[in-house]
Amino acid sequence: MNVKCFKVGYLSTNCYVVSCEKTKQAAVIDPGLESEREAEPILDYIKQNRLSIKYIINTHGHPDHISGNMTIKQATGASILIHENHKGRANADKKLRDGDVIHVGNFKLVVLHTPGHTKSGICLLGDNVVFTGDTLFAGSIGRTDFPGGSFNELMASIKTKLLPLPDSFKVYPGHESFSTIGDEKKYNPFLQT
Repeated sequence: MNVKCFKVGYLSTNCYVVSCEKTKQAAVIDPGLESEREAEPILDYIKQNRLSIKYIINTHGHPDHISGNMTIKQATGASILIHENHKGRANADKKLRDGDVIHVGNFKLVVLHTPGHTKSGICLLGDNVVFTGDTLFAGSIGRTDFPGGSFNELMASIKTKLLPLPDSFKVYPGHESFSTIGDEKKYNPFLQT
């Protein structure tokens, strides 16, 4: 699986293009574009690498993660996927549930429902990688003061779904820098018990 990160939108959201080297099938995770112009480097990358975008996957429904859905969909024809608990504007083609498997070329992403930042929050588990959206950050966790947020729920999500993963798993969060599960167990102040 190839992972390419683009910083987009007013909150510097990490938008990921994940692709299968062999089949050239790919997915775009969290295209929180502020303008159509912001899509250009992403679409150039897709074109240069001859990728076929199968899905647009939203880790949750906040505007800084979904605002570019339609721009990317119109350019690629991809289907929009979001968790079934999402209420609001995401124009989803398919609603996801915990445990669903999303096949992209020769790799798969397993949906982990991780509520706490929002009711619809998910993480996406791949081979030795996990895309954590706004659930877990390098050295921090997602905010829980938005409607539908819950600190207790978020901590339970992290402790039951993410911390059991091997330490070597790379963490690709919705904002800021990348990390590993091992580093978060060791250094994240919210996870020190």
